[in-house]
Amino acid sequence: MNSDGIDMIKSEKSIALVTGANRGIGLEICRQLSEKQFRVVLTSRNEQKGREAVNKIQTCHSSIEFHQLDVTDPDSVSRAARFIEQEFGRLDLLINNAAIHYDTWQQAANADMATVEEALDTNLLGPWRVCRGFLPLLKESGSARIVNVSSESGSLSGMGGGTPAYGVSKAALNAVTIKLAAELRGSGILVNAVCPGWVRTEMGGSAAPRSVAQGAQSVIWAATLPDDGPTGGFFRDGKRLPW
Repeated sequence: MNSDGIDMIKSEKSIALVTGANRGIGLEICRQLSEKQFRVVLTSRNEQKGREAVNKIQTCHSSIEFHQLDVTDPDSVSRAARFIEQEFGRLDLLINNAAIHYDTWQQAANADMATVEEALDTNLLGPWRVCRGFLPLLKESGSARIVNVSSESGSLSGMGGGTPAYGVSKAALNAVTIKLAAELRGSGILVNAVCPGWVRTEMGGSAAPRSVAQGAQSVIWAATLPDDGPTGGFFRDGKRLPW
């Protein structure tokens, strides 16, 4: 431990990492976690935007720092995991928030497959890649949480046409959530998917009925579950959604 006690401070706070957090729901999640005394690592693909985001919400009372992370790049995921290992030795909370292409302009019958592939790489393979890369550090926590930010547009029970890239990628993310939760049951790691609802963000648009703060609160609920909380579920505002 350093003479100024920095290492002790790090060990006393829960360590959280949030992907795609330079704006919108991800940024608000970081702010709310900091208020709950988490030490937060805000990540984004674009370094400049990520650092600007930290400067925007950082206060003298908050513990938020930036690290670059592109969820589509395995080397970037490995570098971020090494950073967390060297700085903290563990990870207590992983929030997979990064997502792209809410493709309201296309249908499955005529979808641009390049757009579909990009959505799958970021929205499905990205969180899966990040979970795999950080799992050893999550196991070091003893009481870790993984929250996959999903969408009700990925719910098979109510799925219709439109937004094919986004909807299919989120349905697949829900499936990965179920599988990880089943495989990690008994490990102390709870894995859940959360729909923040239709939120007024750059992706959601100005007509959305929910605020960014409300959307983030839905995620925070799953991030702060007690040890006997649910795992392998799909929720919004703490209430189960149909798969």
